[in-house]
Amino acid sequence: MIHSHGLRYQYPGGPLLAFADVAVPQGGVLLVSGPSGCGKSTWLALVAALMAPTAGTLVVAEQPLAALRGASADAWRARSIGFLPQALHLSAALSVQRNLALAQWAAGQAQDDGAIARALQALGVAELAQRRPAQLSGGQAQRVALARAVLMRPRVILADEPTASLDDEAAAAAVTLLLHTAQAQGATLAIATHDARVATLLAPQLPSQTSLQALRLLRSSL
Repeated sequence: MIHSHGLRYQYPGGPLLAFADVAVPQGGVLLVSGPSGCGKSTWLALVAALMAPTAGTLVVAEQPLAALRGASADAWRARSIGFLPQALHLSAALSVQRNLALAQWAAGQAQDDGAIARALQALGVAELAQRRPAQLSGGQAQRVALARAVLMRPRVILADEPTASLDDEAAAAAVTLLLHTAQAQGATLAIATHDARVATLLAPQLPSQTSLQALRLLRSSL
């Protein structure tokens, strides 16, 4: 779940970004849309406790984020948030398996090769475990990054521009993969995008009991 009220953020010397309130139940889907530069990535960073808001309250996965600082925020994020960034940030020097093992280390857990194998299998890339990122196609790399994001079975999955630069077929596959993975784990899914195709792709795939909400951001600020 993601609940926000009066959320604001101001970069040093920059404008004050004001975000509309949201109340997304556990297992719901939120589409954060708007043009480039409107604050979508900033909103995701606030939800992931990577930054503290200038004002307002934010509760994510039943955790009031104002209570988190430093190491406690890092530990909570590793356990509760699965993040799929636009730049996938797979370590070029490590195998796929070791890239996922880093997520376990970040969460303070011992390496669990069985869990890694199951996550890769669920995303259809089990046979790539010993490859390095340079040996993967773009679609394979995205699946590996998503496997890493959901390895700890997070309560919330955040995706930043997951269809950027993809053709229609690949964009449809990416949206389907995100939605089905979130549903399989009972996770709340928030997708930030400027791509108008995403809403069209999401709507027909949602089960009737799943909540779909929209947060539209504009370039205007306070």
